[in-house]
Amino acid sequence: MSNPPELYTLGVDYGTESGRAVVVRVSDGLELASAVTSYPHGVIDHHLPTGEVLPPDWALQHPDDYLEVLRKAVPQAVQLSGVNPEHIVGIGIDFTACTMLPTTRDGTPLCFLPELKAEKHAFVKLWKHHAAQSHADRINAVAARMGEKWLPRYGFKISSEWFFAKALQILEEAPEVYQAADRLIEAADWVVWQLTGAESRNTCTAGYKAMYQDGQFPSRDYFAALNADFADVVEEKMLTELSPLGGKAGTLSARAAELTGLKAGIAVAVANVDAHVAVPAATVTEAGQMVAIMGTSTCHMLLGEKLREVPGMCGVVEGGIIPGLYGYEAGQSGVGDIFGWFVKHAVPESYVQQAAAENVSVHHIMEREASLQRPGEHGLIALDWLNGNRSNLVDANLSGLILGLTLHTRAPDIYRALIEATAYGTRAIIENFRAHGVPVTELIIAGGLKKNKMLMQIYSDVTGLPLSIVASEQGPALGSAIHAAVAAGIYPDIRAAAKTMGKLQKNVYTPIPGNVKVYQELYQEYIQLHDHFGRGLNNVMKRLKKIAQTEPEEVKHAAATPA
Repeated sequence: MSNPPELYTLGVDYGTESGRAVVVRVSDGLELASAVTSYPHGVIDHHLPTGEVLPPDWALQHPDDYLEVLRKAVPQAVQLSGVNPEHIVGIGIDFTACTMLPTTRDGTPLCFLPELKAEKHAFVKLWKHHAAQSHADRINAVAARMGEKWLPRYGFKISSEWFFAKALQILEEAPEVYQAADRLIEAADWVVWQLTGAESRNTCTAGYKAMYQDGQFPSRDYFAALNADFADVVEEKMLTELSPLGGKAGTLSARAAELTGLKAGIAVAVANVDAHVAVPAATVTEAGQMVAIMGTSTCHMLLGEKLREVPGMCGVVEGGIIPGLYGYEAGQSGVGDIFGWFVKHAVPESYVQQAAAENVSVHHIMEREASLQRPGEHGLIALDWLNGNRSNLVDANLSGLILGLTLHTRAPDIYRALIEATAYGTRAIIENFRAHGVPVTELIIAGGLKKNKMLMQIYSDVTGLPLSIVASEQGPALGSAIHAAVAAGIYPDIRAAAKTMGKLQKNVYTPIPGNVKVYQELYQEYIQLHDHFGRGLNNVMKRLKKIAQTEPEEVKHAAATPA
């Protein structure tokens, strides 16, 4: 009698620039193969495909890019794995959030419609779309005035990155698009819709990004106070029945099977957020453990036993990560993006040539030279707000700062100072949680930046915590595969699946006492700058942004004068 065949699930992680598919064995979490598809349109932040120039702070995407991942990355990963598709029993997906789009009732994105393909509000609004800040400000002010009980669950501030700020922007800047939209939906749920043929809405993004608390969205009266035409946004534009994490959204449709090469009828897991789904991949299921998912930005996921109100956090949702515990979220809007910006725009050509000669990346050269320094040697300190501040200040209008530059400052000095600034930002988040009664006992790292050994040691030294590492190159995709295994009925719940399929290397980096002492002093300097520029003592960053976005009178006049 032959043994039954091994079974597999497939996790698909939708990031900011690309989508990654991973084939995972359900008996032990072994990752057999992965494939990546870059989004053909990338991040649309300068001009639409039609050529229209976008205003500042816009960040859009094209939904067909997400289908391209299903068309290419999924079958390629399966082919590379050598697994018989007949033995793949489920698929799960995770996504950046809040990344949302308007669609028709059958799920057709409005930007697919010929009459709306040139309308910027018809496209996907990516998580880092920050052009709805004024709408977020009103959402917060009205909620505070009306005493909305959900506001403290979001650190007393809703971010411009969240769902209703973006939805309100569509209504007020493009009412025809808002009227044409039968659905405003998270991209995560839209992809699951394409896989199953049926609409679903996951509890995770509803809770963290759309103010769903204690079984309900904010009231109709609240939305009406923002704009009378916004009163029925929930009833008219959103599916109100939510699907729990680890649940089964449906089965793979025949159409999606043809698209992906998978077998029709396999389980499709309820969608999830990339950061949140990485938590079980790290085998984290207990209170006090914080997982930092570090990539272009960083999300900090923390489990707690009690409900606490923490100013400046992104949100807390009961059962939002693991059933039975409160899931806390905080984050930094720019981390890897900051280092990428510096390498692209500020590193001298000599380093670029050196990297080419050694056939390594410029990041490798920067890390190698910066790692030779002792903490504080470069004499710099920086603020990590080049893409605004998500936690603890929740302000997209803040910007970066580097203090201490001299004629002796070199590119590796600045590279190290920027890394240190993001580590200080993470420490500020940890201390904020602790100060408000949410313990942080362990820091676990997932995401692509864990490869940077200097960065990892700096984070351990700055936070004073040992760092454990998710032993997977594809933490979120592995997490999605874990959810798919639960949806397929292989495991009874996420805890059981995580115990078998998750991977963690404990205490890979530990604090170096001498470094900790120096960084303790530098962190105090960071906090002084943080509060001075971030808490209203000096609003020069906002004044500079306003000047940059104000068209000079003479330019206006010239533009208005016929040639």
